Amino acid sequence: MTDVPATIWRASREIASSEIELFKKELDLEDKILKLLLLRGISKFEEARSFFKPSLDQLHDPFKMKDMQKAVDRINAARQQNEPYLIYGDYDVDGTTAVSLMASFLENHYPNFETYIPDRYREGYGVSIAGIDYAKSKGISLIIALDCGIKAVEKVAYAKSLGIDFIICDHHTPGLQIPDAVAVLDPKQEDCHYPYKGLSGCGVGFKLCQALATTWNIPQGETWKLLDLLALSIGADIVPMTGENRVLAHFGLEKINSDPSPGLEALLKTAGTDKPKLDIGDLVFILAPRINAAGRLDHGQRAVDLLRGKDLSLLPEIAAEIEVRNRDRKDLDRKIFIEAKKQVDENAADFKFSTVVYQEDWHKGVIGIVASRLIEHYYRPTVVLTRSGDKIAGSARSVVGFNLYDALEACEDHLLQFGGHPAAAGMTLMPEQLEGFKSAFERAVAERISEEQKQPIYYYDLEVTAEELDPKLYRLIQRLAPFGPENLAPLLLCRNLIDAGSRCVGEDKKHLKLNLVDEASGLCLEGIAFNLGSQLAVLQSGCPVSVLFHLELNVFRGQASLQIRVLDLKKDEELI
Repeated sequence: MTDVPATIWRASREIASSEIELFKKELDLEDKILKLLLLRGISKFEEARSFFKPSLDQLHDPFKMKDMQKAVDRINAARQQNEPYLIYGDYDVDGTTAVSLMASFLENHYPNFETYIPDRYREGYGVSIAGIDYAKSKGISLIIALDCGIKAVEKVAYAKSLGIDFIICDHHTPGLQIPDAVAVLDPKQEDCHYPYKGLSGCGVGFKLCQALATTWNIPQGETWKLLDLLALSIGADIVPMTGENRVLAHFGLEKINSDPSPGLEALLKTAGTDKPKLDIGDLVFILAPRINAAGRLDHGQRAVDLLRGKDLSLLPEIAAEIEVRNRDRKDLDRKIFIEAKKQVDENAADFKFSTVVYQEDWHKGVIGIVASRLIEHYYRPTVVLTRSGDKIAGSARSVVGFNLYDALEACEDHLLQFGGHPAAAGMTLMPEQLEGFKSAFERAVAERISEEQKQPIYYYDLEVTAEELDPKLYRLIQRLAPFGPENLAPLLLCRNLIDAGSRCVGEDKKHLKLNLVDEASGLCLEGIAFNLGSQLAVLQSGCPVSVLFHLELNVFRGQASLQIRVLDLKKDEELI
């Protein structure tokens, strides 16, 4: 049995009282909110004003992105000839929202297109030969690729040999060679001087829509109507919640909460959420898994059919179908995780720094989710592999701070192809490469991983007392939203709490329903701790405990109340 690593708690960067006092002269707010702003690198009045009051005026000129004018010129030339074109995107949330957003914008101005989502199992990730051949069979000579294409050098060359042009809208890390496309929009290109590098794939597509709207004298308000789709992509693709993304997510959430697109509204109804106001977390945990389920177990085109919402009468049926797929996905995820965990424990001697598991009959659609769950359990860079035709396909996930992409690059001799981010990636290999890849990946991780990256570390922002956990503090914290990478929801620490009847709840009793009393004030704190059911014995020992948590609003049967959502707990004596 592999030991689950112990967690480490640390305070975020220390903020000197003099730093807070200096900031207070510019911005007369409570010390706690000033500290939270300083932790986010905000120390000036103007910076704080922009942060607290996002404006669409803060968005950058899309023509600052390399090749944007080339992309617009090619689309203009096609539009003048009414040339048929293909809007092509990947099967995940970022890809399907990108295709839906682009199609929803263009159908009113240049509707001679088809949408195309590759089949996860027959074609795999990214631009496919089958997709290019489909375009050729339909007489299509222009493909706009969204959330993919930056490494499709050979496939773009193949398309060019057939007389098909490519416009690539991607946000993944480029390889050494850039595809020979008419235009390549990717802010991560070294020679692209676009001011913000963290856009999602859907975000890059949105910037193209903005540029087209400017060129065609269309009010930008028409692009603002699509921000709910873009907010969903920003949340689901785990891109930084800073700068332009934070502005786009802010207004996208406003759209979802006031006037959601018909497809998202149908999906929310089938999900059964009763929250009066959705946040980014709800997009990530309620909407995104359902959109992904279409591509995982059926076909991503169904998600596009839903998100475009062209035939309103079909939306309830599609949403219900996707809901069923999501339940099936959960069952598969649970089954494969149990099998994968058994493999890890049986082969513990071979893997000390990484986790690599393979079984040929695992469902390709859920192996990424299983990789994430294995990390929660073992906390190591993880690859989950399964058979896909005559090849092996895999999904990889990383621990905080470890660059997975670099480790895979060191193993490229054992791979047919790979791509992704520092935190998540996918790959294909031949069966005869499997054992070599396992060894190479273990070596690559061992050589690169630091001691700090071997244990989950929680950095808390504020230490608070039970008396301070009131609606006022909650409102202050919410002024920092929307939350996401590089602008995480503040993590709070509270000490000296005694159990007052906490219990295990949920399937397999994995979660804790918390009832804690503050020793000093006698105040009671209620909350939830997901996947911490094994810690009930610590609470029932009678020892005072400390908890790390987010302060949030719990809505039950229409009634809202504050609760703590605990990420970790320890005996007080362990922190001294």
